[in-house]
Amino acid sequence: MSLADSAAGVDASGAFTSIPTIDLSKGATLEGRAALAQEVRDACMKVGFFYVQNHGISQICFDNVLAAMQTYFSLPMETKMKLHHKKVANFKGYSPPLDANIDPANNNKGDFHEGFEIGWEEFEAKSNDEKRAHDGAMAGANVWPDDYSGFRNACLEYYHAAVNVGKTLFPLFALALKLPETYFDDKTKNSAAIMRMLHYPLREFHHNVDGETPGIGAHTDFQCFTILWQQPDIQTLQVMNSEKRWIDAPPIKDTLVINIGDQLALWTNDVFKSTVHRAMNKSGRERYSIPLFFGTDYHVNIAPIPSCVSADRPPKYSPITAGDYVNKCLKEMYNVA
Repeated sequence: MSLADSAAGVDASGAFTSIPTIDLSKGATLEGRAALAQEVRDACMKVGFFYVQNHGISQICFDNVLAAMQTYFSLPMETKMKLHHKKVANFKGYSPPLDANIDPANNNKGDFHEGFEIGWEEFEAKSNDEKRAHDGAMAGANVWPDDYSGFRNACLEYYHAAVNVGKTLFPLFALALKLPETYFDDKTKNSAAIMRMLHYPLREFHHNVDGETPGIGAHTDFQCFTILWQQPDIQTLQVMNSEKRWIDAPPIKDTLVINIGDQLALWTNDVFKSTVHRAMNKSGRERYSIPLFFGTDYHVNIAPIPSCVSADRPPKYSPITAGDYVNKCLKEMYNVA
């Protein structure tokens, strides 16, 4: 039995029953990174999800962004709707409850959360930010509320800290695929990372939803991988195993959740799993979370990596640029023509 099997837990059918935890502090040496890469490989092939500890983000950073979210989402709806994403470029800004629907085939009401989305931005705004110049199909500046300046600072502080975690993970994914550690370096120069601050409101204030309306319906993520912070003490995230059973992925102190997304599944020809998951908030409490969707640069053409293709595993997907893929998926989620 491998380390990932032992850490995650499997049943008699081989389906995972819990999510493994990986300690990033072991990556300080080449030998340590090789061992970490094997753990990552097992988790990505068998689960598609894992926790990371010793990720380097401070508790103060988490506390600041949570406080900023609580303040922003408590603003009047008419104030928040001034930055509705349909009024600005490429889905940046605010989305109200039930605005998105990630799983319309099984949910005719929409997803019961509100969110605020941002992309790359330097702390000191630049008129000619070189990273933003490569956004292609996802081009569009962030927008921020005029009447709450602290929101931008707290969000960007966390955004850049989480991007640094993503930069740590890409070399591990390369090693896990038996590729050079630097394989993704030239494909990830411009930090094509989208972050959504999410708030799951109390249901009693929304009469058109019931206890079975999902916070976020069953789906896979669009980018290469997701870095998720979950509010402590509220169980919401569930992951579907190979037996079609929902497995809880509860918040664990001092960890982040990492899950493989569609782009890395496309790149690896499904060697790595982009696993279906959902958020069901039945706690009776408000809940907050922050997924940061980390991807390849938007202009990069994604096609199966040659080492993931063989006579027994022919290419499953046609090439597509990263930006076009993300743009298409967001239009489907928000029902935008």
